[in-house]
Amino acid sequence: MQALRLARPTLSRPLARSLAAAASPPHAAASTSSASAVVPLSNVEAQWERLSADEQLAVHQQLEEIQKKDWKTLSIDEKKAAYYVAFGPHGPRTPTNPPGTSMKVFLGAVAGIAVAGTLFAVSRSLAPPPPKTINKEWEEAANERALEQKMNPISGIASEGYSGKGFVTHK
Repeated sequence: MQALRLARPTLSRPLARSLAAAASPPHAAASTSSASAVVPLSNVEAQWERLSADEQLAVHQQLEEIQKKDWKTLSIDEKKAAYYVAFGPHGPRTPTNPPGTSMKVFLGAVAGIAVAGTLFAVSRSLAPPPPKTINKEWEEAANERALEQKMNPISGIASEGYSGKGFVTHK
């Protein structure tokens, strides 16, 4: 079906071929016409990366001509080819990350978190014990001393009706 459609002459092609033949040398026109006849539109997605730049240009021009027709008469293959050439993952829309990159990033993040956890555990195990001032008795003594000195009498521990814990942070 595709070969019949390509072989069918249209009104604009002879004019375009004659203009191209007049503007370029004969060997260039022959290569352009043979390249457009060789590339079928049935599976452009699979062939696009292997096509040369001249063949890609020929396919693009062929699709421009086809898209000038009524879209209801276009085949599914022609519509798919037109969409792929316009919006496919090639050229500037090529994916920046190859497949499998997400798993590498995930594993790298897990490894980084594991290394950080290990370093934290090792540093905690090698650290000296906490100072003697970090215990409940010392904090209660600091509260008593603050009351004796009337520390922060407006809104703090020495104020009237204060109901907070003061310096006590341990349960």
